[in-house]
Amino acid sequence: MSTMTYADRQVDVDVDGFMTDPSQWNEEVATAIATEAGITELTDRHWLVVNFMRARYLESGSAPSIRTLGKASGVPIRELYELFPKGPAKLAAKIAGIPKPRGCI
Repeated sequence: MSTMTYADRQVDVDVDGFMTDPSQWNEEVATAIATEAGITELTDRHWLVVNFMRARYLESGSAPSIRTLGKASGVPIRELYELFPKGPAKLAAKIAGIPKPRGCI
């Protein structure tokens, strides 16, 4: 396991850069991860998805797939790709400070 520094805070990450301890997350860390990924501003729609991802992970122990994310979050899949262009489920999970989703679909 390694660490990364976001917003002057060290967080534990796996080999793909996903946080392994969601309790180390905060909104400043999320903003720093988003900036590193090329998202210069997290809008209310971004936060809706990020908070949905965190809540679903904390409730069930796994991140939702892109299909589930599109259906259950209230944000259509097309918009998810506009908000998180490098892969919505993976990028939203990374910004949300949760482990990498297992499946893509």
